Amino acid sequence: MVTVDKSTGFAAVPAQLDEVLGWFARMREGDPVSWDERYGAYHVFRYADIEKVLSDPATFSSDLTGLVPPQEEIELFSRGNFVRMDPPRHTKMRRIVSKAFTPRVVAGLAPRIEAITNELLDQVAGRESVDLVQALAYPLPVTVIAELIGVPGSDRDTFRRWADELLNAQVPDTVIPDEKTMQQAGARLRGMIDYLLAHIRHRRANPADDLTNALIEAEVDGERLTDEEIVGFLGVLLIAGHITTTTLLTNTVLSLDANPGAAAALRADPQRIPAALEEVLRHRSPFPRLARLTTADATVGDRRVPAGKVLMLWVASANRDAAQFVEPDTFDITRTPNPHLSFGHGIHFCIGAPLARLEGRIAMEVLLRRCGDLSVDDGVRLYDPRMMTGARVLPVRVRWS
Repeated sequence: MVTVDKSTGFAAVPAQLDEVLGWFARMREGDPVSWDERYGAYHVFRYADIEKVLSDPATFSSDLTGLVPPQEEIELFSRGNFVRMDPPRHTKMRRIVSKAFTPRVVAGLAPRIEAITNELLDQVAGRESVDLVQALAYPLPVTVIAELIGVPGSDRDTFRRWADELLNAQVPDTVIPDEKTMQQAGARLRGMIDYLLAHIRHRRANPADDLTNALIEAEVDGERLTDEEIVGFLGVLLIAGHITTTTLLTNTVLSLDANPGAAAALRADPQRIPAALEEVLRHRSPFPRLARLTTADATVGDRRVPAGKVLMLWVASANRDAAQFVEPDTFDITRTPNPHLSFGHGIHFCIGAPLARLEGRIAMEVLLRRCGDLSVDDGVRLYDPRMMTGARVLPVRVRWS
């Protein structure tokens, strides 16, 4: 067993995608469940081990709040953030939210998603060079979500500032933030909490046909959500929901640029786009990691992990595991089945996955139809792949159809 110390652990991995992928490969082979003293967590790299952990929420908790210093805004936001809850509270919260965020609601968004995509492309049509993030990949999903919850899409620059501030606040070399970091994160959340609370209170007084109103009225076993609980869900949807689609779109364009045969295949047969998106999600996982806390002594892989320890589950590594995927480093839009873990697994499987898939499919159909040629230009700026995989800035050269 190789012991990961401060010289070879996570904090020492350069923030380049190929270096991170190389670290995954080495660790899957040599130390698949690895204690990192400096980071303060066990890293888990293999698909089978991660799938097992995600399938056992009783032993591997999603609630890490007891490990971090208390902070008023964070605690308020956490009341409705069922991503960080365990059963039975998670079960009840998810049932309430699911009543409002139904497959019918999502499917009904398709015409509007296509219209917004065309409107956004109309604004840049004819330009030879475009930043695809600014033009489409960011404004599309955030506008859809803003309309879904009933807030003005014109506030999307404010939403993006909140998202960027929260993402930039994450420190890659520690798993448990200190009190100063928590206070800074809480201060960043305050504006969003106040904004959403005001919106929820306005909607209680002025009902409308949107997701916020549906959440206000949803009930399970006689229980309804409080304003503070609704804030947590809307905040997660507004921030995490748009980031997933933004990165999916940028990763798809980057992947097709690197694999022109796949791009030609999708142009020839757009019905292959959904399968291609699944491969993008596997090959360039938007959120590379999930965290869990052991509630009891547990065995992960061949390693005994004590109770009260954090596990960092590297789903981006699981998605490149040769024990699960044939030629995992190859981008293959015909891959089937494709049981990637990019949307999680088990009770916490991403509730917004159908929306992200729908937005990705429609956006790519319209983009490939309207752009006869699309190539990545110089000046690409990527996120730190230890935190998120995708482009902050994605200049593309376009030949319009």
